[in-house]
Amino acid sequence: MNSRKKAQKAGIFLIVVFIISGLVLMYTGNDAIILGAEKKDSILTAEQIKLAFDSVGGRMINEAVKEGQNVKAGEIVMELDPTDTDLSIEKLKTQIAQLDAQIKSTSGSMNINLFKVSNDEQQSFRQIDAQRALVNSARATLRNAEIDYNRKATLVNEGAIAKAQLDDAIMTLNVARANVQNQEQQLERLLAGGVDTGYTNNLSLPTIEQERAAARNVENDIDALNQSKKSLEIQLQELEIAKSRLTLHAPEDGKIISVLSKQGEMISPNVPVVLLETRRIYYDIYVSEEQAVKLREGDEITCRTIADDKEIKGTIRLLTQAPGFADLKQSREKGQSDLSAFQVRIYISPDSDVLAGQTVRVDLN
Repeated sequence: MNSRKKAQKAGIFLIVVFIISGLVLMYTGNDAIILGAEKKDSILTAEQIKLAFDSVGGRMINEAVKEGQNVKAGEIVMELDPTDTDLSIEKLKTQIAQLDAQIKSTSGSMNINLFKVSNDEQQSFRQIDAQRALVNSARATLRNAEIDYNRKATLVNEGAIAKAQLDDAIMTLNVARANVQNQEQQLERLLAGGVDTGYTNNLSLPTIEQERAAARNVENDIDALNQSKKSLEIQLQELEIAKSRLTLHAPEDGKIISVLSKQGEMISPNVPVVLLETRRIYYDIYVSEEQAVKLREGDEITCRTIADDKEIKGTIRLLTQAPGFADLKQSREKGQSDLSAFQVRIYISPDSDVLAGQTVRVDLN
C-alpha cells in the first residue's frame, strides 16, 4: 500500500514538473527555434585573391614564395623572364637616339640655310642700293646729254656752231639713253620681280622669300621627326610598363594558400598563378526580417569565439535578403509564420588575433 502511494506521488510530481516546464517554455520562449533566432553561430572566413600577370606572359624564372608563407604588401611573388622585353627596350632607345641626332642635324641645317638666306638678302640689298646709284647717275648723265643736245641744236639752227658738234651731241645722248636702259634692266634683275619703292628696309625680294620659305619648310620635316620620336617614346613607355608587370608583387599583406604555377613553366597573361588569403576576415549570419529592420550597414557587432571565448568587434558591411534556403518555413510556434531571412556580413577588426576558420557566436540580445 505504501509503495502504491509512493508511485502515485512520484507520478503526480513528474506531471507537475512537465506542466511547469511547459509553462516556462511558453512564457520564456526557450525552445529550439527561439534560441536559434537569438544566438547565431558562424565561421570566420578570409577573403582570397587570385594573383595573375597583367597582360604579359613568359617563362617563370623566379618562384619567390611557397604555400603557407606570409607575405607583406609589395613583396615579390613571382618573376618572368625579361630578356625579350629588355632587347626591345634597348632597340627603341637606339631608334630614339638616332631620331634625336637626325632632328639635331636637320635643325642645324635649317638654321644654316636661314642664316645664308639672311646674308644673301643683305648682300642683295647692298647690290640693289649700288645699282640704284648707277641708275640715278645714268639718268643724270642722260639729262645733261639732253640739255647739251637741245642747246647745240639751237646753235646749229642759228649757224653758231658746226653740224658736227650736233652730231656728237646726238651720239652722246643715245649713249646716255642706252646706259640708262641698261642700268634699269640690271636693277630689275636684282629686284627679281619685286617692286622698288626706293626704301631697302621695306623691300621684299621674291627669290629671297622663296629661299627663306624653302629653308623654313624643313621645320615640317623636323615636326615629322618629332612625332615619330614621340610615337617611339610611347612604345618605350608601354614596354617599360610591360617589364614592370613581369614582376608579380603581393597587393596586400596575406598568406599564400596555393601556388598554381611552378618555376620554369610558361605563364599565359591574366591566368591566376597564386591564391592569396588576405587579412580581411568576415563572417555571415542569417537573421529574420524582424531582426533585420533593427540593423544598419555600418553598425558595430560583437561576437565571441567558441574555442576560447574571445570577444571580437566587427562592422556590418552588407545587409541583404538571403537566398531562399535560409528562410524560416512553416514555423508557427510562438506566433511565427513563414519568415524571410536576411544575410548579414560582418567584417572584423584587422588587428583581431583570430584565425580564419574559427567558429564565432553572436548573441543578438
